Amino acid sequence: MADPRGFLKYPRKDNPMRPIMQRVKDFNAMELDLSDADRREQAARCMNCGIPFSHHGVFFGGGRAVSGCPNDNLIPEWNDLVYRDQDRRAFERLSRTNMLPDMTGRVCPAPCEVSCVQALNGPGITIRNNEKFIIEQAFKNGWVVDSGKPLRRTGKKIAVIGSGPAGISAAWRLNQLGHSVTLFERDDRFGGFLMYGIPNMKLPKEVVQRRINTLSQVGIELVPNTEVGKDISAEELKKEFDRVVICTGARQARDLNVKGRDLSGIYQAADFLKIATKEVLKDGTKANNRLKGKHVLILGGGDTGNDCIGTAIRQGCAGITQLEITPALPKERTSKNQWPEWPMVLKTGYGQKEAKALFGNVTEYSATATAFFGENGQVKEAEISQVDHFKPIAGTEKRIKADVVVLAMGFTGAEQWLFDQFGITKKNDNYTTNDNQIYVAGDCRRGPSLVIWGIHEGRLCAEKIDASLQTLASAKL
Repeated sequence: MADPRGFLKYPRKDNPMRPIMQRVKDFNAMELDLSDADRREQAARCMNCGIPFSHHGVFFGGGRAVSGCPNDNLIPEWNDLVYRDQDRRAFERLSRTNMLPDMTGRVCPAPCEVSCVQALNGPGITIRNNEKFIIEQAFKNGWVVDSGKPLRRTGKKIAVIGSGPAGISAAWRLNQLGHSVTLFERDDRFGGFLMYGIPNMKLPKEVVQRRINTLSQVGIELVPNTEVGKDISAEELKKEFDRVVICTGARQARDLNVKGRDLSGIYQAADFLKIATKEVLKDGTKANNRLKGKHVLILGGGDTGNDCIGTAIRQGCAGITQLEITPALPKERTSKNQWPEWPMVLKTGYGQKEAKALFGNVTEYSATATAFFGENGQVKEAEISQVDHFKPIAGTEKRIKADVVVLAMGFTGAEQWLFDQFGITKKNDNYTTNDNQIYVAGDCRRGPSLVIWGIHEGRLCAEKIDASLQTLASAKL
């Protein structure tokens, strides 16, 4: 095990964040790294406890939150190896379950850390940061590509539709198992939500592109700018490939049906963030003046809403108002929310911290927009109201400036039309469908969720497909 007294000797030390007034001037990565020596001390804090609650994801709070790793990562094992300076073995252990630790090591909310036994009476292990260290060592030393190459080819062809976390994970694992994989993406760049749904300062796009490059290097065929069901039919895909995996995510955004919704300047969060990322990829990472003089209204208090705040700040906005329709969570755990459950407490995201430093408090809870008003077809004002059980309270309405409105209210599920193209009427828990040739994984199966769940489902779906093909081959002998 790691240093048996490590958790007593070394206090928790997170990767540092760049100072707020420095980082808001660009879209460069906010998070810095500890030294290798400090990282090994952090790994030494792992107690190698008898029952590692961090290993397995369990839902609490009526299914609203998960505690523990949904991907069954072998956390104590690779913590011990990092402490012992055995980084290659740590990578081998980590990559058995996690196909994309370069992503989760940067953007995962780390439900594993809150269920760490150390978190019972203090701060848990820096699991996310340790994970990031392992994968960066692997890339630096050239271990990643070798880990993705198959020992032999099976002669079977698999199509994967969608290149988000689930699609990449499925493609990577299927290729490891020897199948010939073609990955289809409707956008101009691969990565899905990783590329266009998370801003550069949180997940640098060179990191995403580095991973995409490894897909080609291990033999996966990449087909961009191709929308299955439009550019190529479902029937064509079924004829050409032995199996098809749909990993298109939960793209159906929740909308707001109020007066003035059709005005220009009102964006879905996914569109707002995609436009911003495309500008960064084209023009570089310096802050810009795209929103200079503009007052921005953001509806939604989750991670995506927080990303929109950080993005709007770097685009030079004059002010921000954020509305969250649910009440503010308590500042401390209640007696009904004990370890190892996810702590249902009020958190302040990086974007909210930045906004507070620039504009003061910008977030209102139990509030929503009830109407928009504009000039010449462009939104200029919003009517906002307090709510009770999601319904506006009469008499609490007020108007605020709103030159740009961003709807970051989450997603309702998958876009159904593609499943209709394939004739899919049933999505099973084991990633199969009513068509034994078609499989489904990730958010388009389970609904909007974490990156780590997509990775988990992509891997297990790939192994399910492999097993079915092996069974078919055996039956023909």
